[in-house]
Formats: sequence, structure tokens, C-alpha cells
Amino acid sequence: MVQLPRQGMESMPDPASRLSSAPEAMPVMRIKSEDLFRQAREVEIDHEGRIYRLRLTQLNKLILTA
Repeated sequence: MVQLPRQGMESMPDPASRLSSAPEAMPVMRIKSEDLFRQAREVEIDHEGRIYRLRLTQLNKLILTA
């Protein structure tokens, strides 16, 4: 087993300390799929000029394609 030198390790911040000092995140918006699709089985999403298709499959799964 190779031992790596630990010099400089004590100055590295603890990853957990970054989480606790981070600003509180905004809550994630939740949209019900039936509200999104209404009576359709496919919707188009325009993201920065590129069209994505969100489809509802026969097995009631979601597929997003560009």
C-alpha cells in the first residue's frame, strides 16, 4: 500500500462545511403531468430556440427527446 503525503491537506475545506454555509436554495417547482399534458400525449418545449418533445408512452412513462 502506498502512503500519499498529507502536506497541505489540513488547509483544504471540509466539503460538509460548504453545504452548511451555502445560501438557502429556492424550492423546486412541481407541475403535475396531467396539468402539463392536459388531454394530449405529447408537448413541445422550446428551450433557447431548440424544440424538445416530452411524450407520454403507452406504459405511462415519460420520454424527452431533442
